[in-house]
Amino acid sequence: MSRTRAVDTVGIVGAGAVGQAVATTLCTAGFGRRLLIASRTPEQADALAADIDDMRQATASPVHPRAVRVADLASCQAVVIAVRASFTNTRSTDVRMGGAVANAPAIGQLAAALHGYTGTVLVVTNPVDLMSRLFAELSGCERVFGIGSNLDSARYRAALARHLHVPATAVAGHVIGEHGDAAVVCASATTVNDQRVPLPLQQLRDELATRAGRISAGIGRTRSGPAGAVLSALRKTLAVDDGIEELSAPYGGGWLGIPLRFTHGRPVACLPSLDAAERRQFTAADTKLRTAYQAVRSLSELESPDSERAS
Repeated sequence: MSRTRAVDTVGIVGAGAVGQAVATTLCTAGFGRRLLIASRTPEQADALAADIDDMRQATASPVHPRAVRVADLASCQAVVIAVRASFTNTRSTDVRMGGAVANAPAIGQLAAALHGYTGTVLVVTNPVDLMSRLFAELSGCERVFGIGSNLDSARYRAALARHLHVPATAVAGHVIGEHGDAAVVCASATTVNDQRVPLPLQQLRDELATRAGRISAGIGRTRSGPAGAVLSALRKTLAVDDGIEELSAPYGGGWLGIPLRFTHGRPVACLPSLDAAERRQFTAADTKLRTAYQAVRSLSELESPDSERAS
């Protein structure tokens, strides 16, 4: 359900590949009146703001970009965190977890800078389930969500639609749990045109497991998909639309991707029914993420001068 709701100001932290894609997406979508951009250096933020301003002029977008410091984001209705530390990820499996130790200090610094922020925070930084929880616990912010599982769910619905030669809008289904190797495909609750159909489950899982790697191998990093997921999540969290988003959020004492039904911007968990195998997978993902989070939380130093952040 769509409603008329004015969005005034959105902030982005991080002017790298994903931050650039998010800024471009918000500008072309005309989402909001002001776009405040912070990054590791003022020069990076200034450059991205200038580039987006050129786009605004060429497309007559209503979005006005401006470079700022992180401290200046307090007035935003939402802040998108798209920082990435400088590191080389050598993992061939569990790839997203490879950024945990490197990215945690940047998230810790941002949490300190935005402590007590009362708006909505969308975290893109991987491993997104861990980084979302870390930011939420260190910052004290109450509306923090990670965008990983809604990108997984969009990919899943699109892959199934391609296989069945139907519009993606005909497919209702979720991917939950971890944004990573422990993602749970909710096959038992998936419908096409409101009907249960046989699913090529292994083929769909293989597509989900390899898609991000293929994109990264070709263009260096996934960027447009995450940006689209951010825009979709912003529309729900800022009460522009009502509907369901699969976002990383607190659940049962842990923190992982679950479907959230947003009404006037307020989320309520709405997990689908899971069969026995899916319940085991969901529990395994929860256990994995709790264990990994404790390792991140025990880091003696959560500050790094090499992170892509604003000063």
